[in-house]
Amino acid sequence: MNPFWSQTARELSPYVPGEQPRIANLVKLNTNESPFGPSPRALEAMRAAAANIQRLYPDPEATELREVLAAHHGMNPEQAFVGNGSDEVIAHAFVALLKQPKPLLFPDVTYSFYPVWAQLFGIACETVPLDGDMRVRIKDYRRAAGSIVIANPNAPTGIALPRSEIARLLEEHRDIPVLIDEAYVDFGGESAVPLIADHPNLLVVQTMSKSRALAGLRVGYALGDAGLIEALRRVKDSFNSYPLDRVAQAGATAAVRDDAYFREGCARVIAARKAMTQALTMLGFVVLPSSANFVFARHPRRSGPELAAALRERAVLVRHFNKPRTAPYLRITVGSDDDTRRLIAAAADILEG
Repeated sequence: MNPFWSQTARELSPYVPGEQPRIANLVKLNTNESPFGPSPRALEAMRAAAANIQRLYPDPEATELREVLAAHHGMNPEQAFVGNGSDEVIAHAFVALLKQPKPLLFPDVTYSFYPVWAQLFGIACETVPLDGDMRVRIKDYRRAAGSIVIANPNAPTGIALPRSEIARLLEEHRDIPVLIDEAYVDFGGESAVPLIADHPNLLVVQTMSKSRALAGLRVGYALGDAGLIEALRRVKDSFNSYPLDRVAQAGATAAVRDDAYFREGCARVIAARKAMTQALTMLGFVVLPSSANFVFARHPRRSGPELAAALRERAVLVRHFNKPRTAPYLRITVGSDDDTRRLIAAAADILEG
């Protein structure tokens, strides 16, 4: 440990991102990237922006992008906020909204960045256990809290709560900020965005990385009451006033406008997820019901670490979270048809061995 580190740096347990290896002929199913490319209109817009004058700063408010996002969701531009990936947007929300005198609540099995941000920003937090079926139960959140964050669909389970359950959570916690992280909502979940009109304490965060296949662009956004958005802006402008470059703003704006391509891509992922689930089930895997672009699966006869290692030996990369409740499972991204064929062939070969 370097002697020049601050006490904060010494105490951190950083988030560990999905591996990005260079392995020949790799089937990469570990980071929930889209198996399909982004909108051709987005690519064209990015090329045009890259050829434009880059010596000038981008629009710090990303005005056109926020206007397009607001229109897409039936809201006003002052209710939209954009950032460098949904991770940055949520991190700003942890500081601007979720840091309260009482503890922050989130599930014990969920996006593993939440406890990292809580530690980094000095936020007291408590985890709420998922039930025996790995589901979030709203009744378990009936306790004293300063704020709540829930991923819906949850990660890494992929299980989604219906909008009615999110509405019940909001009704029971009208006096505290509630953040719903909807990174995967476009693959079969019900968005909480329609609840914003009646709940000024609700912030909904989405991303361009998954359903719009722009993971390399790093664009995320939040929707909520204008008062919540102003808090995010205050934090953003105290950290980095220009989080999105010209190319990112142009590509994201065009991607939102290409609604037909977006919907087609989501439908293709949902169909591929169904096919992958059926194939894994036929091999004896237990697959949790997913509304995301991945599945969470375990096999009764093989451990999670064993399967992950054996698949890697066959150039198939999946994600394994070696924690007590998640250790038996693999999180497997929905890939192309060829990716699924190779995954299933590798898994069958392992199970037969």
